[in-house]
Amino acid sequence: MQRTDRQKGHKKRLGNLYSPQLFHKNGALRQLLQSLGVLGALVFTLLLAPLTEANERVSLRANSTQQTGGDAPRAKKLSLPSVPQDFTVEDRGWLKIAFHPSLAAKVRVLISGSEAARADLRETLGDNVLKNVFVRVGRTAGEMENLAPEGARLPQYAAGVAFSELHLVLLTASSRFAGQRHDLPEVFRHELAHIALHDAVSRDRIPRWFNEGFAVHASGEAETERLQALWTASLSNHLLPFKKLTRNFPADAQTASVAYAQAADLLRFLMRSGEEHRFNALIQRISGGQSFDSALRDAYSTDMYTLEREWREDVARRYTFWPVIFGGSLIWIGALGLLIWGYARRKGRAKKKLARWAQEEAMEDARRQWAQAVLKGAGALVRVDSEEKLEPEKKSVALVARPVPSVEHEGERHTLH
Repeated sequence: MQRTDRQKGHKKRLGNLYSPQLFHKNGALRQLLQSLGVLGALVFTLLLAPLTEANERVSLRANSTQQTGGDAPRAKKLSLPSVPQDFTVEDRGWLKIAFHPSLAAKVRVLISGSEAARADLRETLGDNVLKNVFVRVGRTAGEMENLAPEGARLPQYAAGVAFSELHLVLLTASSRFAGQRHDLPEVFRHELAHIALHDAVSRDRIPRWFNEGFAVHASGEAETERLQALWTASLSNHLLPFKKLTRNFPADAQTASVAYAQAADLLRFLMRSGEEHRFNALIQRISGGQSFDSALRDAYSTDMYTLEREWREDVARRYTFWPVIFGGSLIWIGALGLLIWGYARRKGRAKKKLARWAQEEAMEDARRQWAQAVLKGAGALVRVDSEEKLEPEKKSVALVARPVPSVEHEGERHTLH
């Protein structure tokens, strides 16, 4: 009975992991339920609409599409602006970057990735692209606008602009709004792709969706957002006809996010594994003077109508329910798995601790029985200190009784003092 009471006391000290009330009090179960709720809310959000950030980023280009033609406005009659006197110019041969000295660290990142970006674009479009590129980096979006050619109309809220005819790229080192995502190397690669494509085929000879789609695909930007936008549009049957994207893109952010995602994914479809030679042939034929539709028929043995139909079938196969849920929520699923693993580990430690305490109690009982047997044989008992005042590892320490010394004389026993 005494041992049973002690075991109950140990479980109470441990926090009683098997009691729902105390488990909730400790907060572990509450955290688990909250995490499940967050995961459910995230899945619900992904099912209803694309990420807000994707819409905001696309709106930077879409809001001024009809006026300036996106982030690659025409600049045939504009002249290259002069560099501000307080700017530093980094000359890397084909690449010349002008920037304020305070941006030196960010510019070094751009330079370190420029050769790889150029090599990738040349492998796709040929060696005659990106022979000369001039880059101006403003500390803010306002300064970037001041670095533009006089009379140029930049897209409203743009993070980067490419004047392909001038081989000029304008960048802002900081986002326009606090907390807004701004990946400067990604924007730089996007604008380089615009200039490289213009060098290869001249942008006047390709559809608008091809120009924008190639830049997005080549820069590798916003892959998660594009996946979500395409999946949502495909499931709701709101994919846009490409004939509407030949010259202009939608002005509203949500529709434009679908347009950019479609354009980039159709470029992926044209450049998919095993079809690279066809894409190279397409570029060469357009560069040689063929129209886009004619070059498409010769390179891919198809027309735009058939290409779009095949691409839509590919989208229907690829962008299904599970890739969006698990692709967008992977971090939350991983966190939930870690939480469950932590709970199981804590429960296992509790069981081991209870088992250890039970073993210690068994050893204590055995020592007590042995001590009682010794004391009975000696005929005397010595008071044992209360175990409640001792630490667990010092419990049951007893003073063993010894017989009182005596001698026998003439038939009688006498104690010794």
